[in-house]
Amino acid sequence: MSRLGVAFAAALGLAGITLAAQSAPELAFDANADLLRTPLDTFVGEVAGVGANSKGQIFVYTRTGHPYGTIGDNRTFYRNGSRLFVFDAGGKFVREWGQDVYGFNAAFGLRVDPQDNVWTIDEGASQVVKFNTAGQVALVLGRKPEAITVRPREAPPAAPGAAAPAAGAAANRRPGEGIPGSSFSRPSDVAWDAQGNIFVADGMGANNRIAVFDKEGRFLRHWGATGSGPGAFRGVKAIAVDAQGDVYAADAGNKRIQVFGSDGTFKREFGNVGTPLAMCLAKGATPFLYVSHAGDTDGMEDAAIYKVRLDGTVVGKFGAAGKLPKQFGLANSIDCRSERELLIGERTNWRVQRITFK
Repeated sequence: MSRLGVAFAAALGLAGITLAAQSAPELAFDANADLLRTPLDTFVGEVAGVGANSKGQIFVYTRTGHPYGTIGDNRTFYRNGSRLFVFDAGGKFVREWGQDVYGFNAAFGLRVDPQDNVWTIDEGASQVVKFNTAGQVALVLGRKPEAITVRPREAPPAAPGAAAPAAGAAANRRPGEGIPGSSFSRPSDVAWDAQGNIFVADGMGANNRIAVFDKEGRFLRHWGATGSGPGAFRGVKAIAVDAQGDVYAADAGNKRIQVFGSDGTFKREFGNVGTPLAMCLAKGATPFLYVSHAGDTDGMEDAAIYKVRLDGTVVGKFGAAGKLPKQFGLANSIDCRSERELLIGERTNWRVQRITFK
């Protein structure tokens, strides 16, 4: 096929995706956009992550407060750019967890596991932190960079056609493959299988991979690299694991969801969900994925949330871009312990909406 033919076919494919997404039926729903009630001197900033435990308590990991930088002779440490708030089931503020935690820099996500442990994902610290039900730190994955390069030194441009210099073992790694272990580069999400193995989406920085650890935090394996083919990513934004152990990865840059076996074997992919920002798996007799989409940087022009079967069939959508109730601005986090009720965390609108389907 000629280049023109390939381009035409690709255009038809994208048009098909867009038309399929646009034709999805609208789901009727109610929304409580004033769910969270904080003390007068406490504010919810950009909501990076929201989740609820089995008792209905709501946890919000948010970019708020004042980040501090401590500059030494050759290193810069920074902290306190984010906070972890606890609310009761009705949205009333209860307390704060993790004040002054070393890894709270730039909140990116939050998940609550089946045992009610709360996990924070921080892209500034490049760490995933597990809190037990008492609010104590129980596990840390990743290590915060010790230095912040305030004025990065630009490398001289390579000569045209010149190959990058080899650097030992690094020369054998594909771009974005990452280093085995928990050397994260702006991780974005975490999920678990039935055995308690931990899956970390490590895909918003230099890496484009999924890293797997056992329940004690020991590294097992990883897969992925930068690219657009099967098993490659351009921003692993969110992940979920189903009852069979299959891993669903929101590949934001490639506008698709990829599905893998627990060992990283590529199984399939599907689109029709725009640019996926957040994703959750509602378990039940018929499990569904809920996937948020934003088609612009601030989520103020094009946004929706899709309800999708595990085979990729879009069965409905709801919401639009905006600042009013039932509208969304960068829906960065979705919690769906129940198929009928969701919690949606927004970064642009600084809020959590509770969604109830009619």
